[in-house]
Amino acid sequence: MREKIINIVVIIVVLCFGVTGTYYVMSMYGAKNSSNSAASLIKKNVTVTEQDSINESIQKVYDSVVVISNYKNGRLNGYGSGFVYKKDGKNGYIMTNNHVVEGATEIKVTLSSGEEVSATVLGTDSYMDIAIVSIDSKKVLGVAEIGDSVKSKIGDTVFTVGTPVSTDYAGTVTKGIISGENREITVENNGTSYMMEAIQIDASINPGNSGGPLVNINGEVIGVNSVKLVESSIEGMGFAIPIEVAMSQVSKLENGETIERPLIGISSYDVSNASFIGRNLNNNIKSGVIVNYVQSGSDAEAAGLEQNDIITKVDGTVIKSSAHLKYLLYKHSIGDSVKLTVYRNDKEKELTLKLTHKIGD
Repeated sequence: MREKIINIVVIIVVLCFGVTGTYYVMSMYGAKNSSNSAASLIKKNVTVTEQDSINESIQKVYDSVVVISNYKNGRLNGYGSGFVYKKDGKNGYIMTNNHVVEGATEIKVTLSSGEEVSATVLGTDSYMDIAIVSIDSKKVLGVAEIGDSVKSKIGDTVFTVGTPVSTDYAGTVTKGIISGENREITVENNGTSYMMEAIQIDASINPGNSGGPLVNINGEVIGVNSVKLVESSIEGMGFAIPIEVAMSQVSKLENGETIERPLIGISSYDVSNASFIGRNLNNNIKSGVIVNYVQSGSDAEAAGLEQNDIITKVDGTVIKSSAHLKYLLYKHSIGDSVKLTVYRNDKEKELTLKLTHKIGD
């Protein structure tokens, strides 16, 4: 009887352990499945948000940007970019680079929709490298908002919209930062050197981007893409004309007027080239231009400039080169007077140059 009771107790204990163990295993399995289900649910509901997207800013300017095709005698001669900056009841006004439309006998504009329309060149200026083109105002899809480049600082985010490499890539957006302010860069055009004030950027600029807008993070145009420094050893250096410079003469260009720039009547060469022609200079003279010839009846003659004078400053600003001299003079209007610092026979003197003649006289 005693053995029977013991056996019954053993069976009950075993059953208890079995039930408990089964409950434990099932609980763990259920928890694991519940956890996996929750994880699966979380994965399905993940949402990634781009915090620094500039899509909104791009949309503000995108439809104002166009492709400008330059045709010469019926054949495509080249293309570039441009943007609508103004619209009235008759015309949409497009800003681009002078070299984009230079030499054209016909201009066509392709809108962001892909539609191609005829265009008219209203005015150009080779020195600023700016041109104004018009299209029918009814065709305009968007007008860019003009900003203020003066408020922009090194490191600010900027982007460009344009047509790099080929028209297959029209509407391409590239992003970067402002890498340098108030750069003075020397440009060669048809054998003539001149200097431009520019904003330096690292946003990618390729052939076809010329004339397109440089835009700040708020979607405002702060420059016109114009020049890319192209050397095999240099990458990521693009340049844009500050929008204030581009807009400064826009009313004249819209009306087809020639922008007047002073002509002082000298030929010159840079101090840096003096040694090549056997000219020995005072060691104190590090830069400037040497007057090679003074035209009779010119503003230079009236100011008292003479052959072999060395112009070292304009209104106190040190002259770097002949291109720099023109750059400083071209900031003035006809009728203005400037102060020239010159060396003559190793003695420094100051002359007053009144600007009365203009290019084309």
